[in-house]
Amino acid sequence: MSAKDAPPPLPEPLLVEVADSHTHMDLQSGTVEEALTKAAAVGVTTVVQVGCDVKGSQWAAETAAAHENVHAAVALHPNEAPRIVLGDPDGWSRQGARQGGGDSALDDALAEIDRLAALPHVRGVGETGLDFFRTGPEGIAAQERSFRAHIEIAKRHGKALVIHDREAHADVLRVLDEEGAPERTVFHCYSGDAAMAEICAAKGYYMSFAGNVTFKNAQYLRDALAVAPLELVLVETDAPFLTPAPFRGRPNAPYLIPVTVRAMAEVRGMGENELAGAIAVNTARAFDY
Repeated sequence: MSAKDAPPPLPEPLLVEVADSHTHMDLQSGTVEEALTKAAAVGVTTVVQVGCDVKGSQWAAETAAAHENVHAAVALHPNEAPRIVLGDPDGWSRQGARQGGGDSALDDALAEIDRLAALPHVRGVGETGLDFFRTGPEGIAAQERSFRAHIEIAKRHGKALVIHDREAHADVLRVLDEEGAPERTVFHCYSGDAAMAEICAAKGYYMSFAGNVTFKNAQYLRDALAVAPLELVLVETDAPFLTPAPFRGRPNAPYLIPVTVRAMAEVRGMGENELAGAIAVNTARAFDY
């Protein structure tokens, strides 16, 4: 194993327990039990396991049912919707190459997400939203239709809405306004600037910060974190992606949350215990557990 693939060391434990509001344990190496044990050893005692497609959402729901401190969110990722409708000839997603199934295939997939969203240990509908980075203009209609359907599912089941917003800020906010956002809406891996943070704050949307808040080139994220109301701030890994500095590029996992919490506390000019305590309360409120 090269140094780049080696898992980073365990950080100093947090003294106040906290939750990882967004992780993908199905994409990480090792077992769920190992991931949860390592996380608990450093004070990360709760995780939200997030699905990105039908299989991943089923897995998230099963994993949450089996583990008291795991909560599930279920959805079709914004990039998954166009693949279902139009096909995925390159097999970029983990399902491999697929034929397009048209709108009826998207309806079938959404029906399964709807079924899963009704389960008691599923606390969120997401990650859904818009992604103009990876999907070209031909896929936008499918993305937006899927996003609107997820908003409706979240509201009908009284679950949190977990948003993936990549290079689509104005359109994500527009669709939320047009549909009416659920009572609890979380911007996962918050990627806007301070001005957008003010808009989210006014609407009561939660902003979840990931390891990229520690990256040198991400001053705009630190500026957003500085103005976000404390009661709307969450922390996440989005593991195995977005590993915080100084471990950028190595595999991420829930046990690295303390690294990001400490960086966030510095940005906000507050103690890590106080911040961790606030985040723990906020995450439980956001996901209603």
